[in-house]
Formats: sequence, structure tokens, C-alpha cells
Amino acid sequence: MEPLRTNRGLLKFILLSFITLGIYPIVCFSHISSEINWVATKHDGRHTMHYCLMFFILSWLTLGIGPLVWNHNICDRMGDELYARGIDYSFGAGTFWGWGIIGSLIVIGPFIFLHKFFKAMNLINADYNAKGE
Repeated sequence: MEPLRTNRGLLKFILLSFITLGIYPIVCFSHISSEINWVATKHDGRHTMHYCLMFFILSWLTLGIGPLVWNHNICDRMGDELYARGIDYSFGAGTFWGWGIIGSLIVIGPFIFLHKFFKAMNLINADYNAKGE
């Protein structure tokens, strides 16, 4: 298997989102949902729903509540995985609610959340690539 991606960043995300007319975020979060399952399921026995299923079906069926629950769960899981791997980076569901939701009031909050989200996933993937577990 080839190494997991460790080069996700906010600027790249914004530019590619714009260029692809919103398709890149779907692809990016789909990869992340698959990667967190690959890396973390051995440790926590949990499974994160694939992003496409949530985005195309559950988001409109739940009137927008599905994406909130999905983001809460994946951020919580990423925070647990960072802790389990001994990576000193503060991230979790509180980051999503604080920066991603409440931070929307100051406009820049969701961008800070996405930066932290990508950094957390990059750290998890880099650790996985180095240790292979």
C-alpha cells in the first residue's frame, strides 16, 4: 500500500474547491473518512461513515443535522487517535464546535477549524506511515 497523504492544507483546499466548483471538498473528505477508518479502526473498533453517503443522502434527509453529527464524530475520533498515538496536538469535537460552528460568527473560525482538521489528519497519517500501525 502506498503512504497515506500528509500534504493537505487550507490554501490548497480553498484553491482546489474554487477551481473544481465544489467537487474537491467532497473528494477530500471522502479520502479522509476512508483514511481514518484504515488507521484508527484497529485501535478503537469504530467506523466512520463514508463522507459521500453522509453528503448525498443523510444531509438532506436529516435537514442538515447529519453533517453536524458526522463532523462531531470524526473530530472526536481524530482527537482520540492523536492521543492514542502520543501525538501532542490538541484537537477534538470541541474544535469543531468552537471554531467550525461558533467561530462562524467571526467569519474566520471555519477556516481555522479546517486548518486544524487538516493538520490533525496529516499528523495521524504521518505517524501511521512511519510506524505502520
